[in-house]
Amino acid sequence: MFTVKASIQDHFEFAAPLEAVRDFFADIANFAELMPGVKQAHTDAKGVARLTIEADIPVVGTMTQTFAVELTDDSEDHIEWTPARGETQNFLRYTADFLEKPDGSTQVQFSQTAELRREKARDFHFLAGMAGESLISTEMTKRFAERVKVFIERAKDRLAT
Repeated sequence: MFTVKASIQDHFEFAAPLEAVRDFFADIANFAELMPGVKQAHTDAKGVARLTIEADIPVVGTMTQTFAVELTDDSEDHIEWTPARGETQNFLRYTADFLEKPDGSTQVQFSQTAELRREKARDFHFLAGMAGESLISTEMTKRFAERVKVFIERAKDRLAT
């Protein structure tokens, strides 16, 4: 099995009340609008969201993948999107925990992981075997972190208004 992964965990503070921040992170369309590389987000009638993401991968080049996710936890202080039932190749997990601070701001503990599984490297891309799982995963994580940073800055701007 050829598997590549990208993951980020960080915390951020927003100058907005918990309810506004939580509602923002619960709306998957905000990712398509504000995160670089997310080309589309669509939720079907069954509640399955499909995010189409474009990524530049070393040696391999630009690839576009679609991730199907379901909202599996939607509580007051926690949101979690997990891979849709039946997904076998493209896995995306996204969680956010919220803590309202005494000054009215909200701290968010954010985690996002993407994993792509293919039977063989060439099923992923004909050059993937040359690059290897480790190099692709490392570079995807770097790019993931850059995209999340841009997303968070844009989110802060949006929530400040």
